[in-house]
Amino acid sequence: MKRTLGTCYYPEHWPEEIWEADARRMADAGLTWVRIGEFAWSRLEPTQGNLQFDWLDRAIEVLGKAGLKVVLGTPTATPPHWMVEKHPDMLAVDVNGHPRKFGSRRHYCFSHEGFQLESDRIVQLLAERYGDSPYIAAWQTDNEYGCHDTVLSYSNAAKKAFGLWLARRYGSIEALNRAWGNVFWSMEYASFDSIDLPNLTVTEPNPSHSLAFRRFSSDQVVAFNKRQVDIIRRYSGAPISHNFMGRITEFDHFKVSDDLDIATWDSYPLGFLEDRVGATSEHQRLYARQGDPDFQAFHHDLYRAAGNGRWWVMEQQPGPVNWAPYNPAPLSGMMRLWAWEAYAHGAEAVCYFRWRQAPFAQEQMHAGMLRPDNADAPALIEARQVRDELHDAPDVETSPAPVALIFDYDADFAWATQPHGAGLSYFQLVFEAYKALRSLGLSVDILRGETRDFSGYQIVAAPGLIYMSQDLKKALAESNAEVVLGPRTAARNADMVIPVPLPPDMPGLEVTVARVESMRPDMPMPLKGGGNLVSYREELEGAAGTFLELEDGQIAAMRQDNLTYVGGWCDGLAWKRVFKMLCDEAGIETFDLSGGVRCRDAGNIRIWTNYGASPSDTPAGRIDAAGVLFERL
Repeated sequence: MKRTLGTCYYPEHWPEEIWEADARRMADAGLTWVRIGEFAWSRLEPTQGNLQFDWLDRAIEVLGKAGLKVVLGTPTATPPHWMVEKHPDMLAVDVNGHPRKFGSRRHYCFSHEGFQLESDRIVQLLAERYGDSPYIAAWQTDNEYGCHDTVLSYSNAAKKAFGLWLARRYGSIEALNRAWGNVFWSMEYASFDSIDLPNLTVTEPNPSHSLAFRRFSSDQVVAFNKRQVDIIRRYSGAPISHNFMGRITEFDHFKVSDDLDIATWDSYPLGFLEDRVGATSEHQRLYARQGDPDFQAFHHDLYRAAGNGRWWVMEQQPGPVNWAPYNPAPLSGMMRLWAWEAYAHGAEAVCYFRWRQAPFAQEQMHAGMLRPDNADAPALIEARQVRDELHDAPDVETSPAPVALIFDYDADFAWATQPHGAGLSYFQLVFEAYKALRSLGLSVDILRGETRDFSGYQIVAAPGLIYMSQDLKKALAESNAEVVLGPRTAARNADMVIPVPLPPDMPGLEVTVARVESMRPDMPMPLKGGGNLVSYREELEGAAGTFLELEDGQIAAMRQDNLTYVGGWCDGLAWKRVFKMLCDEAGIETFDLSGGVRCRDAGNIRIWTNYGASPSDTPAGRIDAAGVLFERL
């Protein structure tokens, strides 16, 4: 498959007389794709019904005639001010009951019927006008669902929609009261209309209530996106995408992607290192100009799974950003490395955000491929280098990995509802396991929780699935893979209630979690042979064999046949030991990679990357700082 480059462009920000020069310059740089329009509603419709599409017609034609393929975004992430005046209750409401006011973006509630209809209308107008345009090669719905904590809305519109959602799910209020255990604290309801949203309660709300609200909120995003997709498909045969974000887990990206053709995501390695990776201060200093060596790769694999193999980076960091606690410039070569790392994980396109740095408004400190004065910025220089390398580089194909890691958004909802310890999160648990696998030089496929066919995988890791259906338990137990479970596997039923028999209640695995505890993070529990359990531990009992022990002799992990249960939160070394022992058992080759060196198999080549700030040795040879090395297999 041909790998391509692109950028994000805002013609409404710039004088029309420079559009043609911009387009020529993009094409000369080897860019194929240009995304436009996703924030342009106020210019498309400055007042209600006053449609001004002529400028967009001309912009699309200018870009298309330069040989560029246009990705047209729907502008629903930025409803104009006149719409807020028309629908003042369309604003989302935060957990403290405060409306998310006009003045930036994503200021709408997914449940508001008036805004849903306004969204339908503008999407249909765009689809009718541009559905058969020869220059529109793809679409993007909205922009970054969930960014800025905008999935969970505690508005009156959400309360009404939540009641209807609960009625469909439970059928009767008696069934809901039983499922949630509402006899506790006299929380029983007489009707679905009487159920409020789970915020502003005196102490914590019922976890069953909170989990249901998170599931509802996710479904609202899925439904909102599907409305746009269904409209576009009536008028256009071009593929439809959405640009997801890093570590946004408040809605199910897999379910949204089921209605799309391509999953894309917005990759900002330096910004994410500061506020999303969960890294120590030392780690942040070490990789301040490179980003975490595994965070981008994790999301590449995640969105490859969401897109069923078709995925892009829609926004690639081009230099310093504006929104993180600290905003350093990337190390020279990193923008090239990030592109090649994405291609190694199967990306069809890498698009840099944005073409020209804006001298105004909230993102004026966000770098672009051009400086505000039109001079080349480092991102454009490195993009040209990638363009030239794409002509000569070996074919980069996606090949199946020997190891699979299950990621499930519903499990994240459950952990967020009841973390049981400060700082514990499902995302971080899975990410720590992923980092350990990568540090062994392993390529990893991420699978969604609905997966039941594990053929071809030698190891399948499924940590932290708080609710696990019986058919998933059966499929894992009967697979030919070494399966890694725990902690908290099957710890709750579908309604967030402790099941009996006690967890994990896994066929073929005689293990029972007898008791759990969460600990201060500065009280590690050392393992015999190295590594620690930290922050969370389960007391295990049963007839399965001991796999890992704490130094005090207590069981840390148990194993029976192909099933291994880990009874606690492993640090990096502990996870690495678990996976190394299972790889040795399965005959999988591993490497002991240190620092920022990582690799990914891509067809008949292995692509090595070095996130380190100095050169490093690899099994394939020496690799430069911020370097990329190709090894033929």
